[in-house]
Amino acid sequence: MTEWVDVCAESALAPGESIVVDVDGVDVAVFNLDGEFYAIEDICSHDGGEIASGTIEGNEIVCPRHGARFCIKTGNVKSPPAYENISCYDIRLNDSRIQINEKKIKT
Repeated sequence: MTEWVDVCAESALAPGESIVVDVDGVDVAVFNLDGEFYAIEDICSHDGGEIASGTIEGNEIVCPRHGARFCIKTGNVKSPPAYENISCYDIRLNDSRIQINEKKIKT
């Protein structure tokens, strides 16, 4: 059976904002990109630092430490110094609540 973790009300996360939540012991960054929600692991594959506080540029997050870029929609690395993708999670709206599936869908 699929386990969904409640994050927050849909209205609590405005476009361009993000929030970090604990999903089964893993920090996950949830982003609102123009009304669509995405969830990726809050860790840079380059050095293990958090990335959620980085700059959002289009559909990419720029790591605040060394500038690696990742696609928020897929977790795919877009530029060095990172070379490995980061995990992403299925996300859904349920009764106007944002929920994350606790199972990683890819790395």
